[in-house]
Amino acid sequence: MLPVLSAQNLSKSFTIHNIHMKALSNVSVDIFPGDFTLLIGPSGCGKSTLLAILSGMTMPDEGSVHARNVPLSSLRDSDRDRFRLRFCGFVFQGFNLFPGLTAVEQVQVPLDYMAVPAAEARERAVAALASVGLSKRSHLRPAEMSGGEKQRVAIARAIVKKPAILFADEPTSALDSENGRNIVAILQSIARTSGSAVLCVSHDMRLVKQADRVLQMEDGRLLRDIRPSSSQSSTGS
Repeated sequence: MLPVLSAQNLSKSFTIHNIHMKALSNVSVDIFPGDFTLLIGPSGCGKSTLLAILSGMTMPDEGSVHARNVPLSSLRDSDRDRFRLRFCGFVFQGFNLFPGLTAVEQVQVPLDYMAVPAAEARERAVAALASVGLSKRSHLRPAEMSGGEKQRVAIARAIVKKPAILFADEPTSALDSENGRNIVAILQSIARTSGSAVLCVSHDMRLVKQADRVLQMEDGRLLRDIRPSSSQSSTGS
């Protein structure tokens, strides 16, 4: 199976208050369609930096990223923006919902940016909410929803455009354990039923047994690449 996302020899440093920090050091990784891949490691190990580079939101200092055979790391900013809009979905720990919009309106937003006709966009938004179990909550605004419901709306918004790659950055950290498990189950289902590559960043070790693949990071390096179900693993650079 060919990867939907391929990164080679990524390195990234930041300078904060005159202190030079190495966030990533020579990281290479492939992400495959249909996999729920969990990227784990302690805070500050480089997980979110790697996700930002893989999604084209941040450029590496060294190395390259190819997504669907597109050289993402060498595109102009505007071209990367268009790529993300068309092919990527994002879920964040803070939900990032608009206070004044109903659930169905939230989900419809990316389709509006993609100039999908209004009737079709509404139909797809309704279907996406149904897929995460929120058919009867589509009229509610964020203030009327629980944390778990808000995150399911965010997931529906991410998948409504049927992305090739879904990025989830700490999607369970603001939720209790039961809602966290429910969100992970939905992400697993998305990978298996839609064929999307789902890459989830988390420091929650409880999620390991639910993943198809686990990438373990420490100090800006990829230490292990494990498939729990098959007990196969490799050590990264």
